[in-house]
Amino acid sequence: MEQLRKRRLMGEINVVPYIDVMLVLLIIFMVTAPLLSQGIKVELPDAGAEVLDNDMQDTDPLILSIDAGGSFFLNVGDDEEKPREAKQILLLAKTVLNATPEAPVLVKADENVPYGRVVSGMVLLQRAGARKIGFLTDPAALDPLKDN
Repeated sequence: MEQLRKRRLMGEINVVPYIDVMLVLLIIFMVTAPLLSQGIKVELPDAGAEVLDNDMQDTDPLILSIDAGGSFFLNVGDDEEKPREAKQILLLAKTVLNATPEAPVLVKADENVPYGRVVSGMVLLQRAGARKIGFLTDPAALDPLKDN
């Protein structure tokens, strides 16, 4: 005859491994959460953006141009085709934006200008008081559907 042993059912759950996993996840989320909230605010244009009519604008836009050599030009003052130093750009842009804060601010840069130089120009405009900065582009040259 076989002896039958009665096994007692275990009524407890071992939660120690679950607590370890939860603590690891908590640490991971605590480390990554601050990284997710950092960044630069960017207003991306719609893919189907159309050209704006000049009739819609009450004021002339403030345009910062950057040529292939990285020189700054501003469409303000007597000599618009003269390269300007960063301090001059800041002073002129601040004067224009103080007089007309609603003036559109645009950046027109040569495609061969390093990205850092364009960002430097945008920083100057932001320091001058520009809240929103747009980019002037050639829509035909940037069409990804056309073979170049």
